[in-house]
Amino acid sequence: MAYDSFSAFVAALEGAGELKRLRFPVATELEITEIADREMKSTGGGKALLFEKPTVNGKEAAFPLAINTMGSHRRMAMALGLNHIDELMRQMELILKAKPPTSLKHAWTLAMQGLDLLNAKPKHVQSGPCKEVVHRFSDADALPSAISHPPSLATLLNLPILQCWPQDGGRFITLPCVHTRDPDTGERNLGMYRMQIYDDRTTGMHWQVHKVGARHGRRYYEKGVRMPVAVTLGGDPAYTFAATAPLPDGLDEILFAGFARKKSVELVKCETVDLEVPADVDFVLEGYVQPGEMRPEGPFGDHTGFYTPVDDYPVFHLTAITHRHNAIYPATIVGIPPMEDFYMGTASVRIFLPIFKMNFPEIVDIALPAEGVFHNLVFVSIRKQYAWQAFKIMHGLWGMGQMMFSKYIVVVDEDCDVHNTSEVLFRMCANTDPQRDSTFIKNPTDALDHAQTTACIGTHMGIDATRKLPGEGYHRTWPDLLKMDPAVKQRVDALLAGK
Repeated sequence: MAYDSFSAFVAALEGAGELKRLRFPVATELEITEIADREMKSTGGGKALLFEKPTVNGKEAAFPLAINTMGSHRRMAMALGLNHIDELMRQMELILKAKPPTSLKHAWTLAMQGLDLLNAKPKHVQSGPCKEVVHRFSDADALPSAISHPPSLATLLNLPILQCWPQDGGRFITLPCVHTRDPDTGERNLGMYRMQIYDDRTTGMHWQVHKVGARHGRRYYEKGVRMPVAVTLGGDPAYTFAATAPLPDGLDEILFAGFARKKSVELVKCETVDLEVPADVDFVLEGYVQPGEMRPEGPFGDHTGFYTPVDDYPVFHLTAITHRHNAIYPATIVGIPPMEDFYMGTASVRIFLPIFKMNFPEIVDIALPAEGVFHNLVFVSIRKQYAWQAFKIMHGLWGMGQMMFSKYIVVVDEDCDVHNTSEVLFRMCANTDPQRDSTFIKNPTDALDHAQTTACIGTHMGIDATRKLPGEGYHRTWPDLLKMDPAVKQRVDALLAGK
């Protein structure tokens, strides 16, 4: 199911009882964060919140603000038009394992999958709702030249952009879908990189050295050419999810969004830069990054639960803002887990689990517990067949895209539920000899990891918490795990049911 606007998604959340409206003024400076943080940490992720009257420096903003819209398992599924996120995981699995049909029913199933893949190809349109209001900026003026004249002028300074935490270096756009293109191959990328507001015309562009946006940027810098950049906000939540998804390098996020939403993404050309963006988004910020221009960015209260320090990052210059008449500004906050990003990350792992299994058939399941704030901790269960197989899995995962940032990987047996952190920790404590069952490697690290001695490089640790086999240095008989006789369980169930 595709949503034709972010407003349609918000309305669907409200219809499902998943939305709270706050009709009184709330400050974008810290107050919205405090309310959202309490909601995100309530049972099951709480509700989505729609702030109808967010204020900026004491004045009501021109647009309402929605937050925590994907902050539960149910809302994350709804964002992709699903009842449960596993529906998309199973579809990915079917496509990866597709074989020639053996019956009409099988042929029909393959045909339906083929239609879903056809939906992945975007369509090109002349215009769309994102251009209902257009403001172009000239280099000479600090104020935009408006083609349309809305009731409130849209500038970076009057959008309801959050100052999330007390020590933040300023206001940050926290759900930007950043569109870039490789100048050599023409391949596009859709990433999510926070943007600190410097003034009404410029922001930071926090693409870390390992990100595709930074790779595109290096090619423009080497050519000495301005890099066109477009930033979209809102629209179908499938775009936001695609921007955060750990897709294999080179796989187009726009194609994935079309596949996930079962409808082609309609792309429209920007007004002032040579890029295309989804036509149904709420806001488009058009501009460029100038080669070699860097500016201090931060601090920022990050998903690590700590402030990331000030560092130099590229500068984004605004050349135009376009938006819907009735746009809703989407936002999120990050911090000490659990937060909204935990549910987005969990969905990513579930959907792309078939890809991990395709590379490593022994994998049963993978989980990224909230306490690991995405990269820090990974639990993996496997069907173990031979000695040191757990170490093979660790090194294989460290070599897969963003899994290279995983600080700790714990491997357990297939009968352990990796989504039950207590059970995994029990196995880890019970089944390991720290020296024998641990390994350390040197690897790139997350730029946001403050614990490393040197930024972006450090060590990772793998822990083999599986049962030990001959050849793994264990010379005793491995004991059985305590389990009650199933017949006794049945008798006790009957006894208790009869009371």
